[in-house]
Amino acid sequence: MKFLDQAKIFVKSGDGGAGSVSFRREKYVAEGGPDGGDGGRGGDVWVECVDGLNTLIDYRYAQHYKAKIGMHGMGRNRTGAKGDDVVLRVPVGTQILEEDNETVVADLTEKGQRLLLMRGGNGGFGNAHFKTSTNQAPRHANPGQEGEEKWIWLRLKLIADAGLVGLPNAGKSTFLSAVSAARPKIADYPFTTLHPNLGVCELDGRGFVLADIPGLIRGAHEGQGLGDRFLGHVERTRVLLHLVDGSGEEDPGDAYRTIRGELEAYGHGLDEKPEIVCLSKADALTEELREERFKSLEEACGQKPLIISSASGENIDTAQRMIIRAIDKDKQEEANSVPSDGIEEWRP
Repeated sequence: MKFLDQAKIFVKSGDGGAGSVSFRREKYVAEGGPDGGDGGRGGDVWVECVDGLNTLIDYRYAQHYKAKIGMHGMGRNRTGAKGDDVVLRVPVGTQILEEDNETVVADLTEKGQRLLLMRGGNGGFGNAHFKTSTNQAPRHANPGQEGEEKWIWLRLKLIADAGLVGLPNAGKSTFLSAVSAARPKIADYPFTTLHPNLGVCELDGRGFVLADIPGLIRGAHEGQGLGDRFLGHVERTRVLLHLVDGSGEEDPGDAYRTIRGELEAYGHGLDEKPEIVCLSKADALTEELREERFKSLEEACGQKPLIISSASGENIDTAQRMIIRAIDKDKQEEANSVPSDGIEEWRP
């Protein structure tokens, strides 16, 4: 299935039904009076967060979603039926944005969340509503209220505990395949990974979700390479695993600084997340070259990097345990943080 993480769609709530102009006409009932019923309400537009979806591909081929109009009122004081709602089913982690693609309306992060995006129009009053002592035979009724309509953006940000970042061919997909059952595409050329991949990792009776995103290059925030649009998928993570290729031609220190520069340019707090730095592909290094590149990377990142090899399995379990400790620490800090006094509530 093709991966699609954002889509622009048109949504419209249903118009209300019109009120009815009707009079009671029945044998032996003189001057029956008005009995026109009210129109029904138009259908609403809902967004529901469901399990089992991991892409917005459904909204690539169907871009217009309109709720049904309310039924018109009828004689004998019969009110029209409410129009059918339209429900947009989206994956966990979907954001709803206005047409400007910047203003966030809602962020759906839990299965089962439902959001009333737009209400249907009210039904119009029938002529029975307007009868008075001085106007006993009103011959007018209200039309139904029009529904709302607008274009919105759906943007998916995958839910993961840890995220993999690094230059192309840094060994991110190989690491993901080594620690999980995920099978991303792996090849010896840049930009093998074209869309994010998720893997569930389990070690020592603990589990966490790891996200692998396409590699970044210098100038990604300006649109170079695949750009930085996929960085949104690691915004929700608690820790970043930064892989630096030890066997490449580029100096590991320069490669590290390149990625850090792109994270800082992107913003959204990515450059402030806890970071585990690894020198990857250690199996392809001699002892002398390993020591030289280790020192270069240590000087650039300000911490002792972990030397790993996904091919030989060197320190792979250690890297996972470091991720688990970082996740636990972040959860503990979150639990100890002072809760806000107010209760945030979104209203349509």
